[in-house]
Amino acid sequence: MRFSEPVRIADDADHSPVWARSRRRRGNPFISLVITLLAVFGVLTAVLGIKEKSLAEGGAMMDGWISAAVETVRGEAPKVADQAGKAAVKAGDAAQAGAAAASDELKK
Repeated sequence: MRFSEPVRIADDADHSPVWARSRRRRGNPFISLVITLLAVFGVLTAVLGIKEKSLAEGGAMMDGWISAAVETVRGEAPKVADQAGKAAVKAGDAAQAGAAAASDELKK
């Protein structure tokens, strides 16, 4: 009588059971991310194409979303950079004051 491979492997003392084996990772996670993003983009394009009854109209809708996001980032970036610069100056001043206080304590 012939047994299937999992039964033979489970009965064999040299090998671990099939269910106890660890799965090995396949591929590069960055490539997986890129492929997933492309798949999501493709599904979104198809859904918008069906909704708008035209792939061109669906693409135009996505272009509008992207351009609005880019304009928002461009408008907010100078404000955020200015706030970050002010925070860095405050942190530098606080560090310098702390170092001066520590130096004075060590001199005593």
